Amino acid sequence: MKLDPYRIKEDFPILSTLTPNGKPLVYLDNGASSQKPKSVIEGTSKYYEEENANIHRGIYHLSQHATELFEKSRIKASHFFRSPCAKSMIFTRGATESINLVAQAWGRANVSEGDEIVLSVQEHHSNLVPWQMLAQEKGAILRFIPIKEDTTYDLSGLDSIINRKTKIVAVSHMSNVTGTIHDVKPIITRAHQMGAKVLLDGAQAASHLKVNLTSLDVDFYAFSAHKMMGPTGVGMLYGREEILEAMPPWLGGGDMIENVDLEISTYANLPAKLEAGTPNIAGVVGFAYALDYLTKLGMENIHEHEMEITEYALTKLNRLGGITIYGTDDLDKRGGVISFTLEGVHPHDVGSILDEEGIAIRVGHHCCQPLMKLWKIPGTCRASFYAYTTKEDVDSLVASLEKVKSIFSRVAKR
Repeated sequence: MKLDPYRIKEDFPILSTLTPNGKPLVYLDNGASSQKPKSVIEGTSKYYEEENANIHRGIYHLSQHATELFEKSRIKASHFFRSPCAKSMIFTRGATESINLVAQAWGRANVSEGDEIVLSVQEHHSNLVPWQMLAQEKGAILRFIPIKEDTTYDLSGLDSIINRKTKIVAVSHMSNVTGTIHDVKPIITRAHQMGAKVLLDGAQAASHLKVNLTSLDVDFYAFSAHKMMGPTGVGMLYGREEILEAMPPWLGGGDMIENVDLEISTYANLPAKLEAGTPNIAGVVGFAYALDYLTKLGMENIHEHEMEITEYALTKLNRLGGITIYGTDDLDKRGGVISFTLEGVHPHDVGSILDEEGIAIRVGHHCCQPLMKLWKIPGTCRASFYAYTTKEDVDSLVASLEKVKSIFSRVAKR
């Protein structure tokens, strides 16, 4: 089914607003966070207005109803991502917390001095810093999968990088900087051959691709709701049931216990064992509405639309001149993200001038400082698309970039 982004825009109230400069909002920062449809906004509001209560503990109707809504969202997410079972889907505050949960709970119990942790050179800080912290604590060694010039993983040395000392491989499924969709199957296969676990940072991929956790055969998968048209402060960690069962809890407190004595406690079964304290119940309920909306659109249709927009944008941007685009030319290996630099113009200046035109893009290092250092640049400009992005949005971006070039051309002639 071909999506109509103009029709979809009507479902997102913020996309019909004007910026402080009186310009129509052109939102091209979906890699950071997506906008929310009316159904998510109204569903979250309905929870607070009519259904609010704490969950899992109350015997009264309102609490039981809130618990049902919360757990239905877990089941819905399990079906959406084709996970083997719902209790392997753990609610967190986001992909960052999901990765930290694995590093702190599984990592502390399974990584020892001299063990190796394999990452890539283009990981988001959320999938780099937690492993640095664990390695420093345990005396483990970090190893890195390099990237090719086209920003895909260079797997030529995989057999030496992933070896019998490797305990876990943690890499991104899709790059938040370049939109590169990585071929993770060889990595998963090699890691499992060596007895290592694999975590995929799915923060970008979960928003734009149809992800099947069963066929991926991955041990851990982390993602956030706010990049999937859902509320902020909600994420999930998928883990193999037997691995999660064996993991010690990371956070202690309410709802994750079975029995508490003064000096020792026993812990609840999954998923409660890894979900201490009162969660973001309203956010989780809102996430269910987001999953319904994405299901209605169809993830394959979203990806097809984004590829059409990306191809159109790449063509228009390449005609500008003086622009460097980072990432693969192979559209089959790309998501709806384009990072670029404009010759002679700092990315922050580009972003500021575009903002005056009502265009919201992301500029900077995108939480990937090592990658920027590898490329010897301070940062990039990043335009990231979604189901509601139109070709007219791209035209506005390109026209505004022409204005940036004109401004700095005049400055250079002075």
